[in-house]
Amino acid sequence: MANHKSSVKRIRQTIVRAERNRFYRTRLKNIVKDVRAAVEAGSKEEATSAMGVANKQIQKFVSKGILKKETAARKISRLHRAVNAL
Repeated sequence: MANHKSSVKRIRQTIVRAERNRFYRTRLKNIVKDVRAAVEAGSKEEATSAMGVANKQIQKFVSKGILKKETAARKISRLHRAVNAL
């Protein structure tokens, strides 16, 4: 157990942030999975609508500082390429 007040606070903050990061990582994986599933099914309309949701959410993650701009651009680019290949 930590002995200093600042160490105790740091531990609390780390727990909260780890939980929040886990939520965002899971959300991101599910968003990408929805687009990929629509592409696999061959449904152009469903893939396009899922891509719109994915694009918006990924950009939101960038603005919140969860993803780097380049990482988001790479993910969006790959998803767009898959959707456009339909």
